[in-house]
Amino acid sequence: YIGALGARVICDNIPGLVNKQRQLCQRYPDIMQSVGDGAKEWIRECQHQFRHHRWNCSTLDRDHTVFGRVMLRSSREAAFVYAISSAGVVYAITRACSQGELKACGCDPLKRGRAKDERGEFDWGGCSDNINYGIRFAKAFVDAKEKKVKDARALMNLHNNRCGRMAVKRFLKLECKCHGVSGSCTLRTCWLAMSDFRKTGDYLRKKYNGAIQVIMNQDGTGFTVANKNFRKPTKTDLVYFENSPDYCVMDKSAGSLGTAGRVCNKMSRGTDGCEVMCCGRGYDTTRVTRVTKCECKFHWCCAVRCKECEDTVDVHTCKAPKRAEWLDQT
Repeated sequence: YIGALGARVICDNIPGLVNKQRQLCQRYPDIMQSVGDGAKEWIRECQHQFRHHRWNCSTLDRDHTVFGRVMLRSSREAAFVYAISSAGVVYAITRACSQGELKACGCDPLKRGRAKDERGEFDWGGCSDNINYGIRFAKAFVDAKEKKVKDARALMNLHNNRCGRMAVKRFLKLECKCHGVSGSCTLRTCWLAMSDFRKTGDYLRKKYNGAIQVIMNQDGTGFTVANKNFRKPTKTDLVYFENSPDYCVMDKSAGSLGTAGRVCNKMSRGTDGCEVMCCGRGYDTTRVTRVTKCECKFHWCCAVRCKECEDTVDVHTCKAPKRAEWLDQT
């Protein structure tokens, strides 16, 4: 438990917070712990989704914005990061509510009494995830920074934040327990539970692929499509203003780390293939000996014994650009 004075000191020293966020931090220090846990989760998810891409959601050390200059450009990568981070905050807070870790919330208080689904009637019981509390707090905390300024980028961020919050709610599922003679479902007790965060990540990754490029409308209150042939974005579409850099070479001003030294798949024709990943620069091949567990056998009662096998594999890594000055772009 962080005392009131401790909360003030900690919240005053978190870089990049606006006043409203600082106030929420001081008032709900236990929720801020969940927000921190959520950050680790969504960064891991982002890196999983883009592990085979030139931009691999790499974080930058010693930078409180986590992704540094990648976020300066209003690109589809920025759109994805805002959406997945917003989703991560909702997920972490909602989970902490259900696990009884927070003073401000618990299980969903509205899920009481009887209800109906396609299988018939059931009783609300157990602990339904309080997703609405998670969404409300995430909206208040995450959106506070964007509401300080009324410009195009802030509108884009608010739109993508909302997409992320709603993505978590989309994957709520009804879980039930059967009661009755030998488990027959004459009576059911049900509760609403969030799905694994991977489902939200997969969904937002598809939204990234189909993200819509927009421009501000004339009165500055919303978006219109940049290309008249594109469909208008809905509330569930990610939106962006600027095209992405190609992420092929290191360019610190664009937040690109380049792909020199990245491992690629020689046999793939996709984004993880050496041709695409290395941007046509070619790749180096190194022979590596790996030790893996093999010929595992189960021994009664409770042990698994394995041998150690050595196998030699070729690892392909992208060559650096030939022009040395490219490596020093700032």
